[in-house]
Amino acid sequence: MKKLKKIVSSPITTAAAFVLAAGLLLFSSIGGARAALTYFSEDYETNIQLHEIGITLLENNLPVEGEETLLKHLLAEDEVFKLGKAYPEVLHVNNSGVINEYVRVNIHKYWLDANDEKIPELSPDLIELHLVNLGTDWLLDENASTDERTVLYYNKLLNAGTGTVPFADTLTINGGVASRVSETRETSGKYTTITTTYEYDGARFCLEVKADGVQEHNAQDAIWSSWGRRVTV
Repeated sequence: MKKLKKIVSSPITTAAAFVLAAGLLLFSSIGGARAALTYFSEDYETNIQLHEIGITLLENNLPVEGEETLLKHLLAEDEVFKLGKAYPEVLHVNNSGVINEYVRVNIHKYWLDANDEKIPELSPDLIELHLVNLGTDWLLDENASTDERTVLYYNKLLNAGTGTVPFADTLTINGGVASRVSETRETSGKYTTITTTYEYDGARFCLEVKADGVQEHNAQDAIWSSWGRRVTV
């Protein structure tokens, strides 16, 4: 079986595909869910048709397609979101095309304010997507990964009509967000006013997951052209 044996460091660019933003209101509920899907396929071709390439992200065995689908079923009806609880979030990839492919996954985690602006000082680490099968079936690209972004490669050739093993199994928002506070002091005469602000109050956590693939034929050149990575197959 063909495998990706080595990833050589080189520049890489990524594109987001699956987006969820869920508001944490007083750390007790989730609202304002949204998800957007943009299928991304590089233009590298060697005697193939683009419609033959097909990569599908599956969440808890359901395909993620269209808007407002990622994490759509995170909560049962009338269930209240709980910080620190591990919610099932099993993610894997299917080859829904007709040619064999190598697969890459990009994961982004960050926080937004009420104006949909990133809040860089808030920690992506508190958005805990638990990754599994690393170092065996999935390879972590440490050179391309940051606190906000994680880049994974499936180390086996994914045959048409088959699926990968999961790369994630649970999602947790760390309970520490409720205790992250900052204080300001203002003195006027004999009195000092201390104001305590919850750093994550009103923030929304965002999880983006994107999967894409390149063809088996001329795989090393295709991966270099599409993903900007030199690999050994």
